[in-house]
Amino acid sequence: MTSGSTPTVRPARPGDVPAVVAMVHELAAYERAADECHLTAGQLTEALFGPTPALFGHVAVDGSDRPVGFALWFLNFSTWAGVHGIYLEDLYVRPEARGTGAGRRLLATLAAICVERGYRRLDWWMLHWNPAARFYASIGASPMEEWVPYRLTGAALTALAADATPPASAAPTRPSA
Repeated sequence: MTSGSTPTVRPARPGDVPAVVAMVHELAAYERAADECHLTAGQLTEALFGPTPALFGHVAVDGSDRPVGFALWFLNFSTWAGVHGIYLEDLYVRPEARGTGAGRRLLATLAAICVERGYRRLDWWMLHWNPAARFYASIGASPMEEWVPYRLTGAALTALAADATPPASAAPTRPSA
């Protein structure tokens, strides 16, 4: 990207999937976890564009409509506020596009979606060593130091699932009307 060009943000399209998958893998390498990233184009296509998408995406594109950054997100829900919010799963801007406003524009787009839809919050996590903390502070974001993230995976997830009664397959996948 040229230093004077400002990326634009638009919803992700099926043709963007290969570039977004490549950037997800770049992000995983940046976060020192490349061996943990197994996302494929087929998986992302299904998640974003399948019959019941639960994942949404936006891309920052250069003047040639080439993705140079992305945001993948989904809805969360605040039981205290009684409304949805957005959880930003991943935000990434390629090194050559950093400093162009791409990251700020991606976050501004998600903030605008929150405001337009009456959502009360935009949440994300980041690694404690990530220098993006300065950028996030500059836009008014603050760390939630009082909250501790937990995760259940692998054998522990499988073991707990075995305790489900009735079996999860008997539970409805969508709330009934």
